Amino acid sequence: MQNIKKKLAITLGVLTALVGGMFAFWSLPAYSGALAPLTPEQKLLADRLRGHIKVLSKDIGVRSLTKCPGGLERAAVYIEECFGTGGYKPSRQTFSVSGYFDDGLWGSTHATQSTSNIIVECKGTSKASEIIVIGAHYDGESDCPAANDNGSGVAAMIEIAKALSKENFARTVRFVAFTNEEPPFFRSNDMGSYFYAKECKDRGDNIVAMLSLETIGYYTDAPNSQKFPVAALAMLYPKTGNFLTFIGNMDSREMLTKCASSFIDASKFPTQTLAAPPDMTGVDFSDQLSFWRVGYPGIMVTDTALYRYPHYHTKDDTMDKVNFDCLARVTDGLSSVVRKLANE
Repeated sequence: MQNIKKKLAITLGVLTALVGGMFAFWSLPAYSGALAPLTPEQKLLADRLRGHIKVLSKDIGVRSLTKCPGGLERAAVYIEECFGTGGYKPSRQTFSVSGYFDDGLWGSTHATQSTSNIIVECKGTSKASEIIVIGAHYDGESDCPAANDNGSGVAAMIEIAKALSKENFARTVRFVAFTNEEPPFFRSNDMGSYFYAKECKDRGDNIVAMLSLETIGYYTDAPNSQKFPVAALAMLYPKTGNFLTFIGNMDSREMLTKCASSFIDASKFPTQTLAAPPDMTGVDFSDQLSFWRVGYPGIMVTDTALYRYPHYHTKDDTMDKVNFDCLARVTDGLSSVVRKLANE
């Protein structure tokens, strides 16, 4: 009886929170509609995205500091090379973490390993002190090839950076490939994004927006393919997993609204949004968490990962699961979002 009362109290609490914020949810932008055919440029973009994800998930494969630090470093070098061919001069933020690492010979041993965030920048003009960060983590979960989580986010970030490299913006735009987002580092001070966000905060960087591109390549029209961390959310959102989601905490709601509206205008791609307390399950599931921790606004852009993707954190997270046509549409739309943010 006590357990029943406890479950009822939790359910009522969630429903109260949702109903209390119902107008906030409804006032956030959303879009559903048929997809337009790919443009010739988007078809080329889809091919380039496929190439990046092939290198990361198939040619390199496992990218984990605890399981395969060599693979993680090869991915870092590849990302540097891609940024370089896009006209940037990449820099590294290298740091060390201690823990148990697989040495490939004797199994797991306690040691200290170094790893790096990869950073490039488009310097702003009239508002150069205002900084926008576009980030995606390039490490993967343990033995996972990590094609969607998060090869898709890294590939999109690379192509957005290249698309914008020759343009001038009022604000400064930084693209950062983060290491150590996955367990055992998630939610810890050893996340690459936390090292970066804390360093920015310590030197007084004025980061006005952070977008975390997190698992953005899986879309399906299968009925009831979309799941939710809180059952009551099913009353508010579609049950078919064919949309992109913009997710933020309540402090980032204004930024979330601007980004989602801009994305919808540019892409006409199915889109949903959620602004919620950070302790709601799933809301903090990426690198925007590190920016929230030091007081910066940030949002996650995602296909909702484990709430839709059946191959999440498994060896089956391979490139054949990625919908490259949709990923091209999403990447193209996000380029417009960053362009608008940078000139706001």
